[in-house]
Amino acid sequence: MPASTIKSAYLRGVRQGLPFLVVIVPFSTLFGVVASEAGLNVAQVLGFSVLVIAGASQFAAVQLLTENAPAVVIIGTALAVNMRMAMYSASLTPHIGAAPLWQRALVAYFLVDQAYAVSMADYEARPAESVAAKVAFFFGAITFVCPFWYAFTLVGALIGASIPADYALDFAVPITFLAVVAPMLRTLAHVAAALTSILLALLFAALPYNLGLLIAALAAMGVGAQVELWLQRKGRWT
Repeated sequence: MPASTIKSAYLRGVRQGLPFLVVIVPFSTLFGVVASEAGLNVAQVLGFSVLVIAGASQFAAVQLLTENAPAVVIIGTALAVNMRMAMYSASLTPHIGAAPLWQRALVAYFLVDQAYAVSMADYEARPAESVAAKVAFFFGAITFVCPFWYAFTLVGALIGASIPADYALDFAVPITFLAVVAPMLRTLAHVAAALTSILLALLFAALPYNLGLLIAALAAMGVGAQVELWLQRKGRWT
């Protein structure tokens, strides 16, 4: 496969990031609605999205705020939900770890599920690409995703109360993560971790403050790691 120029890599990233707008728009609008109904004003809702820019963590934190959960539980839950970003960063390092510090800092800020998913797929399909082309692809992927996240968070906060209840925007949340996660389940370790998290999240759903989510996430990571080690001992891990 011929190497890309920086421009062509960027445009390829834009094209691959655009389909995510189908779910980003209702997802971010829904967050704006939920956050405003939880008592945050428009500036706080928009600031939340701009500073945190992590939909799942934002939803978890807002839900716990409405339940008057202790601050330590809110912070712990938000960090646990976002723990995957540390794993995303580790897997991106072999590809763009040699980029200038300012570029890596921007990648760290704009690192979202959608950009990570399409970037890793592209990097693995084009391992010989230059670091500059890989960085350009990443920024192409987030060119519309992140601005639309901010903009429709604001829209949700401004018009949330006027959206008919029949417009079930919450469909976007599971669809977003299914679209991101499903293509990444490529090994037995991935599948074992996913199944563990699903089963335990359902089993502990009744626990207060979403503590079941924390338990499920920690257990899933442990199971995934153990399956990976088992595969390595069997010589079946590549």
